[in-house]
Amino acid sequence: MKKTYKIDVDCANCANKMEEAARRTEGVAAATVNFMTLKMIVEFEEGAEPKEVMKAVRKSCKRVESDCEIFI
Repeated sequence: MKKTYKIDVDCANCANKMEEAARRTEGVAAATVNFMTLKMIVEFEEGAEPKEVMKAVRKSCKRVESDCEIFI
């Protein structure tokens, strides 16, 4: 399953950090961050609960870029 989330991030480098952090999060099969549209597309692994996975993604992203936001 794929879902799109609105994000708030200050620069393209920060968006790249968020994308990498999201990809490493358990339950995420793939993740793409588009800085120009301020959107994150997340593809979840089979059987993963999107809401719980996104809480972990948000936490991972905050660790690498403290002033970013993902609107779940």
